[in-house]
Amino acid sequence: MNDVTPALAQARQDQFARRVAARLDAGAAGLPHDISERLRAARMQALSHRKLAALQTARSVSASADGQATLGGKEGLSFWQRLASALPLIVLAAGLVTIHVVQNDRRAREVADVDAALLTDDLPPAAYADPGFVQFLKSNP
Repeated sequence: MNDVTPALAQARQDQFARRVAARLDAGAAGLPHDISERLRAARMQALSHRKLAALQTARSVSASADGQATLGGKEGLSFWQRLASALPLIVLAAGLVTIHVVQNDRRAREVADVDAALLTDDLPPAAYADPGFVQFLKSNP
């Protein structure tokens, strides 16, 4: 049975690649210019292929609609994960409803205060028709 872990196998491959690259570098020192340029171009092409492979691997990691990153698998979310992802929306909606209720209550109190001031004050009837009457009520507590 082979007890080689993927990390150990990758380390061995990397070590072998470094030894091969060192031997190739040592042997390339005595080559003519045109051959060394072709080797340089081949190395650049190999590096670009390596970068493309790494990019494709990175693309396989995708983000789902609820912001959870997955490695290409389509795992279902549990009830608690769905609830946790919907929690910010629920909190936002509750906050908006609370703001609406508080503002409506404040407006109703203001109108009630104006009505109470109108009904309890001793003013002539012409004062009620004055456009600045509401300002007068607001300025005098």
